[in-house]
Amino acid sequence: MKEIVLLGSTGSIGVQTLDVCRAHNIKVKALSANSSVELMEQQVREFKPQYVCLADERSAAELKTRLSDIDIKVMGGFEGVCELARLSCDIVVNSVVGMVGLRPTLEAAAAGNDIALANKETLVAGGTLVTECVKKHGVKLLPIDSEHSAIFQCLLGAEGNRFEKIILTASGGPFFGKTRSELENVTREQALKHPNWSMGAKITIDSATLMNKGLELIEAVHLFGARPDQIEVVVHRQSIIHSAVEFEDGAVIAQLGSADMRIPIQLALTYPKRLACPAKKLSLFNVGTLTFDRPDEDTFVCLALAKKAISMGGNAPCIINSANEAAVALFLADRIRFNEIGEAVSLALDSIDFIKSPDLDDILSTQRAAEELVCTKFGGF
Repeated sequence: MKEIVLLGSTGSIGVQTLDVCRAHNIKVKALSANSSVELMEQQVREFKPQYVCLADERSAAELKTRLSDIDIKVMGGFEGVCELARLSCDIVVNSVVGMVGLRPTLEAAAAGNDIALANKETLVAGGTLVTECVKKHGVKLLPIDSEHSAIFQCLLGAEGNRFEKIILTASGGPFFGKTRSELENVTREQALKHPNWSMGAKITIDSATLMNKGLELIEAVHLFGARPDQIEVVVHRQSIIHSAVEFEDGAVIAQLGSADMRIPIQLALTYPKRLACPAKKLSLFNVGTLTFDRPDEDTFVCLALAKKAISMGGNAPCIINSANEAAVALFLADRIRFNEIGEAVSLALDSIDFIKSPDLDDILSTQRAAEELVCTKFGGF
């Protein structure tokens, strides 16, 4: 029986991870979240972890009172989250949202824990730091994102043969085919209506701007040792082909499946075994036609900005990621318009000092600078 530590248990990926644990009797050693007291209490009472942490101190205090009848260590604050990442276990699942996930990933790797990564900001902002730490401590870094899991699966049987190209598929989000002028006044509610996937608010907005695909491109560079020019983004509206790999002889290997995150989550937890999954099975007869289109980078500028950032290297990916986080938060709070997300990211990339070889302190200072710039210039703070 595997034993996991789950960071971000009350979010979309966290809840689906617990579905997999429930289906396969996977032991949960520790859970963390930000401030969801009620849902966390339910999860603790069902899965009976030894440790639990809420990053919000006041919420942690309330949770501790609610769980006073249970023998469990309740912690609060970000340091508590990092402590959970260091616990001895088979694998740490990092599904927290945002840059806050970077340090727990480094802590988990340094402690010798394998990592199942759903926190894309970790690799975008600190890719070199993470990959070097993983290599140094000899741990596995298994992707949970459907696209990166698909690429990982396509490469399993490569027998050492190098890929020529990675084909990274994108749903296109809710605004596929729209022009920039048509997106000027779209609402938060419209942007949160993803056509295929059920995800958290931040990643759903990123999908609407295509920033999510830009971040995934940067992730793929670090995960698979690819050059940016080896990754081709293809809009595939049906979300059936989750990504593909082309080899030097022209053969293309693709991974297909239903649009259910429990499939890549489960593979990361049970690898190298494949077990029965609660996700709906794929029927090609029901799918019918599969379509493929080029992304419109003039309208969805965030994808173009992500490509520019990874070609620059250094702290540039951290700049666009941090600026995007701040801009998306402002959009979700109805403080800026949809198109201003890309404008904010572009301004940050042009304005924040470039650092060629950033360390962790540089990454964190870059994050603060980008967030402050966006909030000042666009949020009115």
